[in-house]
Amino acid sequence: MPASHPIRLGYKASAEQFGPSQLLEFSLQAERLGFDDVASSDHFQPWRHHGGHSPAVLPWLGALGGRSERVRMGTSVLTPTFRYHPAVVAQAFATLGCLYPGRVFLGVGTGESMNETPITAGDWPPIKERRHRLAEAIDLMRRLWREERLDFQGQFYETRKATVYDRPETPVPVYVAASGLLAAKLAGRVGDGFICTSGKDPDLYGTLLAAVAEGAQAAGRDGTRIAKMIEIKVSYDTDRERAERDCGWWAALALSGEEKAGVEDPVEMERLADEHRDRASTRFIVSDDPGEVAEKVGTYLDLGFDELVFHFPGDDQSHYLELFARDVLPLLRDRSAATRAA
Repeated sequence: MPASHPIRLGYKASAEQFGPSQLLEFSLQAERLGFDDVASSDHFQPWRHHGGHSPAVLPWLGALGGRSERVRMGTSVLTPTFRYHPAVVAQAFATLGCLYPGRVFLGVGTGESMNETPITAGDWPPIKERRHRLAEAIDLMRRLWREERLDFQGQFYETRKATVYDRPETPVPVYVAASGLLAAKLAGRVGDGFICTSGKDPDLYGTLLAAVAEGAQAAGRDGTRIAKMIEIKVSYDTDRERAERDCGWWAALALSGEEKAGVEDPVEMERLADEHRDRASTRFIVSDDPGEVAEKVGTYLDLGFDELVFHFPGDDQSHYLELFARDVLPLLRDRSAATRAA
């Protein structure tokens, strides 16, 4: 059956690793090389204290929109529940949607303590509360995009006679990130799209997609109309040793949930990651063979993901972008065309 959405191939702008100007130039290069999307992370603190970065995503997206011509851009992901009030996020993304119609999406998630508690100085709540906060925040943002003088009284947020005055004709699509079943069902119930990341247990992805479909069905929605985005971590280089070595900066991604639990300080996260640096590449597709990369990426297309965002690990992002666009993108375009025609 042909895919419900056109296949989109994007670039992950890793704000944890690069400053705002450098990240902007990489993203503009991605557009020139034919990538369809740019998805930026939104960290207040990076994974590494030494050499890390955390440019603010809201002004950065405005800068990208002003310098670019066609690329679609958004967050993967932003947490609209603690350091941001959801009404502020609604206003910001409505403005971006007015400035760059049809080129903006809002990816949201339940968050990480290292990005929120340094500002709130409060306890990090359990996942159930964070998921409920996210659902309420999405509801509030959507109502602000369509209503005026909104009196909202929720469990976590409230507004009084609130209006977002500048709104795009078509509301900005909201993508919901999930790594567990209940969050995936939430994406199916309320999301325009669903986001997850690669490099985990292969059986997980089919389970998550089934949960998205279940959530959509329970809400009386057509699950095939929900975009399925996945961030795919790839280290492709003609020098395989370099491809392996460049994953080292991102060793924190390979830590288990138990190892990372309760870690809010990037200094401590960096220490833990460096202790397990040998594991860094386990979250990445590492190869010097473009055919192998395309085949492994293709498994996500076969599962039903239609928006693929590629996260390259090395410091020389320009090098990785050029190689990937030259050697791998054409293979993926061919494969996606065959998938749609099947």
